[in-house]
Amino acid sequence: MLATEAILSGAATAERSRDEVLEALVRTHSRLVYRIAYAVLRRHHEAEDATQETFLRVVRYSSRLAEVEDPKTWLARIAWRVAVEFGKRNAGKQEIPLENPEKPMPEVLSSDASADQTIQGTQVGAVLEKLIAALPEKLRAPLILSAIEEMSPREIAATLDINEAAVRSRIFRARQILKEKLVQRGQR
Repeated sequence: MLATEAILSGAATAERSRDEVLEALVRTHSRLVYRIAYAVLRRHHEAEDATQETFLRVVRYSSRLAEVEDPKTWLARIAWRVAVEFGKRNAGKQEIPLENPEKPMPEVLSSDASADQTIQGTQVGAVLEKLIAALPEKLRAPLILSAIEEMSPREIAATLDINEAAVRSRIFRARQILKEKLVQRGQR
């Protein structure tokens, strides 16, 4: 009887420990997972769904947590794959925006900058976002993970399953294309 109680107590402790690790992962990396999903999907609700699916997969495969060397990169890879799957699954669906898509209302936050500077910054941000969205996927993904998610080339390589040299090359090429397109826009 004592041996059975010890085994059950050990199992309960392991279960509690696993739950604590999972909770810490969610608490620490949920924003990263959401931002990656949003960077791929560009829709708030789909990004939330992809974030939930990412953590459901983490729970499903939590037995492998002990083998994970870098949880941030591991989660980023899962989030990226889930978001890409969601994007493919919802490619034919069209979202109907509530506001006028031709003239969206700019969100102006309080700052020390003048209203003109703030709106100009918002407009430049919108143009840059469109230019990034127009990049080929193989250039866009590393750029987003590097510039927006602030991941290292090693983390990006692990997330996208490519080597670090390819990551650096793709980021360089993406920035070069963006620079050229911004210069072209400035000459008009």
